[in-house]
Amino acid sequence: MALPLVSIVIPSYKPGHFEQCLRSAIGQTYPNIEILVSDNCPTEEIRDICARFPGVIYQRSSVIRADNVLGAFYGAKGVFVKPLFDDDLLHPFCVERMVAAVAGRDEVELIFSASQVIDSGNQRVETRRPYEASGMMSGRDLHRSMALGMRNFIGEFSTIMFRRSKLWQIGWHNLFKVGTHDCTVGLADVAAYFNLVEGAAAFYIDEELSYFRRDQALQSNSNPNSNPNFGYCFSDYIDILYCSHQIGTISTEELLATQEQVHAVYLSLRGVFDQIGRSYERYLAYLKPLKG
Repeated sequence: MALPLVSIVIPSYKPGHFEQCLRSAIGQTYPNIEILVSDNCPTEEIRDICARFPGVIYQRSSVIRADNVLGAFYGAKGVFVKPLFDDDLLHPFCVERMVAAVAGRDEVELIFSASQVIDSGNQRVETRRPYEASGMMSGRDLHRSMALGMRNFIGEFSTIMFRRSKLWQIGWHNLFKVGTHDCTVGLADVAAYFNLVEGAAAFYIDEELSYFRRDQALQSNSNPNSNPNFGYCFSDYIDILYCSHQIGTISTEELLATQEQVHAVYLSLRGVFDQIGRSYERYLAYLKPLKG
């Protein structure tokens, strides 16, 4: 039986660690992959690096940030799409392990794994292991746990793989939305995970298969000094709560029980991010008629 094609898609902007990133994709043990680079770097550095590696599919992108990510995702041709951001790394066995995990599990739309945070010098900073054993969970349970816990235990896009068919079912304009709230400039990854597992399941692999680079000296969306929308990465958790109720994933009782938790977030961050106050106002307005 032929192995399914996996598209490793790399939305790119920063050239500093790009060659390491690309080499980690090329070095996968899984034999049936395509590597697609969608480049919006203002220089030709990423293009020149790609030119040294035959077989890499290179496209120059005229759009930035989330639109470049979407362009890379929807440009994939594989049965599975494996995102990889331009300064992150994959373990050589990453794709092989993920394809093996989903074999025979047609209900699984999203696969994720344990991961490691690294700094600009590739030094290990933090191990992220949300569970102590590999296993499957329903999409509803994943959504509820992340929304009510106001946390992203999956991590960034570089740690997941998903089915391309589900991506096309969701549609370009809906991937980063939860209910009526658009998370494009904030928790786009969390919104995408919710949509990818809706009516389906996710599978967690308890192996360290990806390496997310986080360093305050780098230009990155995870760096508040270089991301003007960083506040939305916190305020979106508040909006996601009431929108999860809006679509029926959490109950009225559960939503009302979050008031103390949300108020604590508001108090701690209202003086840091302007977005927090606006999200908190929307949350309170949504709760008002629910209180009777």
